[in-house]
Amino acid sequence: MTAVILATACAVVYGTADFFGGLATKRSQVLSVVALSQIAGLALILVLLPVLPGVLGGAALFWGLLAGLSGAAGLALFYRALATGVMSVVAPTTAATSAALPVLYGLATGERPHFWALAGVVLALGSILLISQDNSGGAGGSFGSVLVSLAAGAGFGGFFILLALAPSEAGLWPLVGARLSSVTVVALLALLTRRSLRPGPGSLHIIVAAGALDMAANVLFLLAQRQGLLSLVAVLVSLYPASTLLLARQVLGERLRAVQVAGVACALGAVTLIAVAQPG
Repeated sequence: MTAVILATACAVVYGTADFFGGLATKRSQVLSVVALSQIAGLALILVLLPVLPGVLGGAALFWGLLAGLSGAAGLALFYRALATGVMSVVAPTTAATSAALPVLYGLATGERPHFWALAGVVLALGSILLISQDNSGGAGGSFGSVLVSLAAGAGFGGFFILLALAPSEAGLWPLVGARLSSVTVVALLALLTRRSLRPGPGSLHIIVAAGALDMAANVLFLLAQRQGLLSLVAVLVSLYPASTLLLARQVLGERLRAVQVAGVACALGAVTLIAVAQPG
C-alpha cells in the first residue's frame, strides 16, 4: 500500500511539474525551460542528499547516468515528434509506451501482480490514451512521427527501468547521476544549436518550480519503486497527465472534453484496483 500511495503522489507531482513547465514555455524558449529546470532539479537533489543518505558507489552512478541519458533522449524525441506529428497521436502513443515498457520488463523479470492489480494496469493504460487526447486537428499523423513517438516513450520507460536497476542502498545518488547526464546533454545541445538559455521576463520562478517539482517526483518514484513492483509503480506514475488536466481546468479555466473526463475516471478506478490488490 505504501508503494501505491507514493506512486500516486508521484503522478500528482509530475503532473504539477508539467503544468508549470507548460506555463513557462509560453514565456521562454523550450530549450531554456528544459535546461534551467534541469539545473534547478540538480540543485534540489544535492540539498536532499543528506536528508535521505545512501551509499555512493559506481553502480548507483552508472545506472543513474544511463537513466538520465535515456530520459534526455526521450525528451528530445518527444519534442521532435510534436514538431512533425499530431499532438492527439503523439501524446497518447508516447505516454502508453512509457507505461507499457516497465510493465513488460517487470513481468519478464518475474513480477507477478495480483489479478486485480493487472486489471488496474489495463484500465490505467486505457485511461492514459483517453486523458492524452486533445483538440488538435488531423486524423492521424505520419508513420514517421508515430515511430518517433514510440521511441520517445521507450526513452521515458527506459528511465524508469534503469533507475530501478540501481542498488536500493544507494539512496538518492542514482538521481544525481541521472540529472548530471541530462544537464550535460541539454547544455551540449544548446551549444551545438547556439540557442540562448536566457529565460523570458517573469518566467524564471516558474521554471525553477517546474524543475524542483520534477525532481521531487523523481524522488517519490525511486522510493515507491523500492517499496513495490515496478510493473505497478510505473503505471501509476504514468497517470500524471490527469493532474495536469485538472490544474489547467482549475487555474486556467480550460474545459475538459468528455473523453478526457472519462480518462480521469478510469485513472481513479485504476488506482483503486491496484490499491485493493496490495497487501496492507
